[in-house]
Amino acid sequence: MGVERAVAEIGLLIYPGAQTAAVHGLTDLFEVANRMVDAQPSVNLPRLRVSHWQVNARCEPQRVFDTAASHAPGALTAVLIPPSIMGLPGTEAMEGLSRWVLAQHAAGATIGTVCLGAFVLAQTGLLDGRAATTHWTQAKPLSERFPKIKVHADKPIIDDGDIITTAGLMAWSELGLRLVDRLLGPSIATCTARFLVIEHSDSAAACGSNFAPILGHGDAAVLRTQHWLQSTGAVEVSVAQMAQRAGLEERTFLRRFRAATGLRPTEYCQHLRVGKARELLEFTNGTVDHIAWSVGYQDPAAFRATFRKITGLAPSEYRSKFGVGTPVVAPRG
Repeated sequence: MGVERAVAEIGLLIYPGAQTAAVHGLTDLFEVANRMVDAQPSVNLPRLRVSHWQVNARCEPQRVFDTAASHAPGALTAVLIPPSIMGLPGTEAMEGLSRWVLAQHAAGATIGTVCLGAFVLAQTGLLDGRAATTHWTQAKPLSERFPKIKVHADKPIIDDGDIITTAGLMAWSELGLRLVDRLLGPSIATCTARFLVIEHSDSAAACGSNFAPILGHGDAAVLRTQHWLQSTGAVEVSVAQMAQRAGLEERTFLRRFRAATGLRPTEYCQHLRVGKARELLEFTNGTVDHIAWSVGYQDPAAFRATFRKITGLAPSEYRSKFGVGTPVVAPRG
């Protein structure tokens, strides 16, 4: 008899006009991932629980479907916002939806969007000052409507730790695989993609998962600091500033931060910066020195050493292997 596994619940939002194919496709993708884990009973990994949340009028989303309905509900690990195929929901529906998404994010849930789902998330203000992507036809409207967002429609996916945005109408599969990679590991994500015969970047499998911060630890002070680091890119921040943001004495902050995240604050910032650098190396043509500077390293040599330590490759090797501008990587649709 197998040991009962931990549960990671992923909530899928159903708002007026949401693409139902994405909702049901993601539900199936996560079930396939569960089966991949079940085939390896010795692996101590969580089981993915999927719930659907319906929003109408001013009401906050209500749970309308649950793959583990017989179990008591818990905190959501992630909330995914599918694309819209009928335009955006009205202001009334947005009110309750925004309150709910903000509450889930504040409680530690990762928020992911597909295509026009970025507009839904933008309404909450969580994307202000941060990079995001959406469908190329809607990049200009998103920028005009929400000028504080740094819109990069040329990137198929932007993984910013606690927020993940994807560009294509069918990019829900890549978003789902990114969550599987985080929660169950790159090998399970690769097996899931192979079973479903869908494309999945192999950079995570080859160099370790993209940085996936632990957000569901329940320490509100530490989580507040994590959200701040994600939004600022952890550039030019000191432990004293982080402790101040958390509202804690420095020694207490150091102890609680490591207990909550598994990393010292300096290590956490290194992983966050390298994660952003990986994205820039994959999707832009900037020089390694410029990328080092843009993610907060004044010394390119120190950046190269840290990047190699975390990924196992030099930045130039990483770009050669995974950059979308190189001939060894198949172009994304």
